[in-house]
Amino acid sequence: MAASARRGAPLTLQEISSTALRLMDEGGVEGLSMRKLAAELDVNPMSLYHHVESKEALLGLVCQGAAQRMHLPPDDGAPWQHQLRALALAYHRHALEHPALWTYVHNHPEIVSDRRIALWEVLDRILRLAGVPEEELIRTGDVLHAFVSGFVIFETHGHMADDPEEIDRTFDTAINVIVRGLTRPD
Repeated sequence: MAASARRGAPLTLQEISSTALRLMDEGGVEGLSMRKLAAELDVNPMSLYHHVESKEALLGLVCQGAAQRMHLPPDDGAPWQHQLRALALAYHRHALEHPALWTYVHNHPEIVSDRRIALWEVLDRILRLAGVPEEELIRTGDVLHAFVSGFVIFETHGHMADDPEEIDRTFDTAINVIVRGLTRPD
């Protein structure tokens, strides 16, 4: 990659994506433009098109990196209940940290339904540990995703108490409901 005459260092996709996410956090999707991004990166706007072909492609790049930015639970032998709780908390935290990105992703079902992203892979792994049959993984994952997403929508639209501790307790109750629902009687 050639270095920009203005900045002296080549652009990376990681730098482009993280700067675009920051601009989205500050001004929403509508606050992100190729010109603003180029100004933030101290490059000519045309330089961006060597890396992403359009704003839509840029948004796709940012969305692809969303799961990578989450602290997904590793396959470390912890009980599936702990891993599921960690995954739900990571998803919830990420949605609250990046509401514009989260809203964009959920307004574009083709992004959410891409089962190749790390979030789905981790969820499927955890569901297998919980004993969910292979033929039920997609349906169960979709239900859990809808449940947690609904909670986040409810929360971000002001339908909950303003007290963060109360919201945390309510989210914890939601996770407990999920875990109990997946627990198979012995």
